Amino acid sequence: MGLIHIELFATLDLVGQAPGGPDEDPVGFPFGGWQAPLLDGVAGEQIGAAYEGTDALLLGRRTYDIFAAYWPHQEGGEDDGIATLFNRVPKYVASRGRPDLSWAGSTQLGPDLAGAVREIRDRHEHVKVVGSLNLVQSLLREKLFDRLDLWVHPIVLGVGKKVFDGGEVPTSLTLLEPPAAGPKGAVYLRYGLADGIPATGDMSAPDRGSGNGR
Repeated sequence: MGLIHIELFATLDLVGQAPGGPDEDPVGFPFGGWQAPLLDGVAGEQIGAAYEGTDALLLGRRTYDIFAAYWPHQEGGEDDGIATLFNRVPKYVASRGRPDLSWAGSTQLGPDLAGAVREIRDRHEHVKVVGSLNLVQSLLREKLFDRLDLWVHPIVLGVGKKVFDGGEVPTSLTLLEPPAAGPKGAVYLRYGLADGIPATGDMSAPDRGSGNGR
């Protein structure tokens, strides 16, 4: 069984809408492209490394349309490595509509999202979910992911679609490697899905101490 690997960019108040550009998801959102001023070399290296081994993409309709209009024309250019990968691997699109699937290797998922994602996981080793906030929210609710790369950026927007929209379920995660921070303040956190639900405890218990020196 393969891995479903989510890559997600968010602000400090966990807004995940339109990090890439002003036209990405503009409805009621004036901050499209908020991530660009905060990108740096550390982030670029980590993001690039995260695609190693990717053998399929799982995308929401909006992200798919953006990618399909851009990546087929980038081979041989500055982003040749990512372009070649994206153009080569199968693309799976979660959409209730009728997307244009002219990008080679594209397939629309059926109405049973959970079942389709499980089939994709069985078919591939490393399935990458990029952007696609609505799809990500569904995967988080269903616990249909194995790894979550979360980039937290040092801004608060106060408006916009958030990573967690109120439909989430109790979920335990484990930190897979030490956090990495870039010079512009973005912090990279790599989590894996853990068994069970979050535990509770008592901070005044003897084995924890009370934090006041007793």
